[in-house]
Amino acid sequence: MSVGAVSRTAFEISTKFDRAPLAYTLSGIAAVVYVFITYTLVRGGETARKAALVCCAAELVGVLTVGTWTLVNPSAFPEATVWSGFGWGYVFIPVLLPVTGMLWLRRSRRS
Repeated sequence: MSVGAVSRTAFEISTKFDRAPLAYTLSGIAAVVYVFITYTLVRGGETARKAALVCCAAELVGVLTVGTWTLVNPSAFPEATVWSGFGWGYVFIPVLLPVTGMLWLRRSRRS
């Protein structure tokens, strides 16, 4: 997910940024969050686990906020973001990923 998000964002920002700067900036933020979560999970440890949990929660808030915003005011997003329509264009993976991550992180804490 991290590689896909970074690749997509890099392409969009370098070729179409002027068409929808807000959408592509938000996609870039999502990509950075995905990379950071991946890094913390690979790094391991309690501090990294907590950082990943906070990032997953922030990602979920972002998905819910932007997802709602794209439905209420679609004209604000002439181009879709990863979070548009709660991740509709990505089979809802953007909304499922942070929830799954938080559940996994909670479970791994008990182990």
